[in-house]
This record gives sequence, structure tokens and C-alpha cells, in this order.
Amino acid sequence: MAVKKCPGEIQGTERRRTVADSYKHSYKVGENLLNSLSVYNVGYQKCEPEYQWGPGVRDHYCIHYILSGSGYYTVGKMSRRLSQGDAFILYPGVEVQYHADKEEPWEYGWAGFMGADAASIIRNTAFTRDTPYILKGKIPEEEIRNGLEQIYHVKGNTYEAAVAMAGALYSLLSVFMHYGGGENPEKDLQTIYVEKAEKYIETNYSYPVTVEDVAAYVGISRSHLFRSFQAYMGKSPKEYLSEYRIKQACHLLKETDLSVSAIAYSVGFENNLYFSKAFKKQKGTSPSEYRKDRKTQQSFTKDSLSNY
Repeated sequence: MAVKKCPGEIQGTERRRTVADSYKHSYKVGENLLNSLSVYNVGYQKCEPEYQWGPGVRDHYCIHYILSGSGYYTVGKMSRRLSQGDAFILYPGVEVQYHADKEEPWEYGWAGFMGADAASIIRNTAFTRDTPYILKGKIPEEEIRNGLEQIYHVKGNTYEAAVAMAGALYSLLSVFMHYGGGENPEKDLQTIYVEKAEKYIETNYSYPVTVEDVAAYVGISRSHLFRSFQAYMGKSPKEYLSEYRIKQACHLLKETDLSVSAIAYSVGFENNLYFSKAFKKQKGTSPSEYRKDRKTQQSFTKDSLSNY
């Protein structure tokens, strides 16, 4: 079966695509991401027959809710036919594939998200890595529909919009938690270790802390922490720490006039050269060029709005 590719989403912008009776309305958030929980993208799509995504991985969580039609969701050796009223989730770093039915292609809404609270919230829903879907009837359909609509309704690329979207996302996820099937879901130790490490990094990233420091705080060995992160984050604790610091650096480059050296120290890099190398590895450009590009974009946006 030929794989049909979907055009990329425009950062901070809504994209609409129509082919026959299919459509796609999607919105991808730009730089205004919150630390604890943040919407990464949100949208709706009526797929063409046999439209397929993957095999591939995401770097964030993404919940899909099927509004009509049906399709197939595959992760590992598990493949499941899902239809109207069912929901499925994509875990970060986990390879998945899903495609629309040939006769009755599905239409779905989705919300992608990330943040320090994401893993613990999902652990308190009926979604699991062994069963990453929830079948129709377990959660009132109108509550899921209303939750997705609210996130899409308040979408935007400002800090205020990011907060509004996060609030709507928390409300939607609380619905999944409420109908999660257990009043006190058990968490395995690996998840607790990862969540504790995330909180420590969030609080101490501006200091020159190391993975050894994080492991010592959690109370386990570095190798044990590594295995826990790989299992639940799909990345190493070193990668997570570096990505978190670079994320904070991006915010400072965009919102302040601090020198690159000052920003490097502010996010926990004592060596400016190492900071620049780490930044370019993740963002594909130097800190100075990143700042220049963002200021050019901001200037262009302001000029466009003033001429509107």
C-alpha cells in the first residue's frame, strides 16, 4: 500500500488542506511552551482512503479521538482496528503507524502535548503502553469532543494563548483521568524516578548540575536512571537535561538582550563553546543566528499586522 504523505504544519499557523471530501485543520504552537504542561499541536482531519502516517515516532504525547469512520493503529506487534468513539495515544519515542480504512476513512481530532506533568497524568488514565487505546463507551463522547474543541478555540502563538491552551488541555486530561477506571492507579518505581528527576531538572537546570547529581537526588545509580528514562521518555537523562536547557536558552534569546555568554551561564553551561555546539546540534543554527532569525520574524509579523 502506498504511503500518502501529509504536508508539514506551519509553526504558529493554521494550515487547511482539502482533497475531495477530505480536509485538515491543524495548528502547531511556536516558542511559547510552558514547562509543566503545554499544547504542542491541535487539529482535526478527515482522511483520504488509506491515508497513512508512519511508521515513525513523535517527540511528544498525542491523543487522537475518532469522530467518524475507522482505521488501523499499529504499535510493535499489536495492530487494532478502531472506529468512531474510540481514542488512541502516541507515546514519545515509540514507533507507531496508523492508517485510514479504504471504504470508511476515519475523521479524528487530536491534541499533542509535552511537559513535566505529562507522564504522570497519562499514567493516571486508562491509557497504557500495552493498551494505548480506549474503546467507545468508557468516556462520554461529548466530554472528549468539547475538550478538543476548547483547546482549538483558544489556540494562538502568544504566551497568553499558551496558558489558555494548557488550561483547556488540563481540563480534557482530567476527563480521561476521571474515567480512568481506578481511584488509585499504581505507578511503578521507574515512573516515579523519572518524574522526580524531571522536577529536579526543572528547578536546578540553571546550575551546572550533572546526570550524576540528578541520579543522586533521585536515590538511584546513573545506569538505573538511564534505563528508566529510556523506558518512559525514549531518551537518556543527559539528552533530556540538555534539551531542557536549550529550550530555556531559546526563550532567553528571544525575550531578552542578554549576551550569548550570559545566557549560557544562565541555563547551566559553564563553557560558552560547549553551549554553542550543543545549541547548534539541537536547533541546527548558532545561538546568535537563532536570535537574529527570531527578531526578523517578530519584525515581519509586526509589520504585517500594522498593514492589515
